[in-house]
Amino acid sequence: MPLPQTPSFLLNGRRALVTGGSKGLGFACAVALARAGAEVWIAARSTEDLACAAELAATEGLALRPLTLDITDARRVENALAGLPPLDILVNSAGLARHQPFLEVSEENFDAVMALNLRATFFISQQVARRMREEKITGSIIHISSQMGHVGGPQRSVYCASKFALEGLTRSMALELGEAGIRVNTLCPTFIETELSRQSLRDPEFRRFVMSNIKLPRLGQVEDIMGPVVFLASDAAGMITGSALMVDGGWTAT
Repeated sequence: MPLPQTPSFLLNGRRALVTGGSKGLGFACAVALARAGAEVWIAARSTEDLACAAELAATEGLALRPLTLDITDARRVENALAGLPPLDILVNSAGLARHQPFLEVSEENFDAVMALNLRATFFISQQVARRMREEKITGSIIHISSQMGHVGGPQRSVYCASKFALEGLTRSMALELGEAGIRVNTLCPTFIETELSRQSLRDPEFRRFVMSNIKLPRLGQVEDIMGPVVFLASDAAGMITGSALMVDGGWTAT
């Protein structure tokens, strides 16, 4: 009997788009996919931020292709995607958080968070998946969700609502797209130390709250999501769809 062969984690010859790819988690995902061999486009609204990200990646010999795009504009997304070759991988990393007590949440903040975290993700995924099916590409769509798509959090009612909705969307997409061989999963990190999160984490009370819930004795780092995103994009995760990969240091284990 022949030995079983480990499926490849390499992404050579595959094309990927990472939204929110100029900074933070999105940039880390883009770098990880490029290192694994994928041809990677990074999308964000700021041309300057995209240029800086591409230049930084180039210092290691990695090519990240910038795509200036506001993904909340579905028509512009459609036009931008029409100008790209068919994609094998979509990573939806663009996201927004506006934390307020539930009783103080404004319609403006509710609409802004839902527009990016849910609506934009829904429609860019729809367009990418439609083309994957037309081109008979057995692709991978990865939504960067959150542990807050599985638990509640103080002053995070809107953010939690958007991420819980994203988890439901993922399961429905997986059911409908599985026949075409398109896999859909979420990657759910805990609080990751980034440029944006550091300000909140400077608050001693908030930091204590975070560290009391993470069972491992440290905060998350962007490197912690790089292996998981390559895994979900690769043949090594070929039988995984409709799932949530928790990268939360045990937060949701209780």
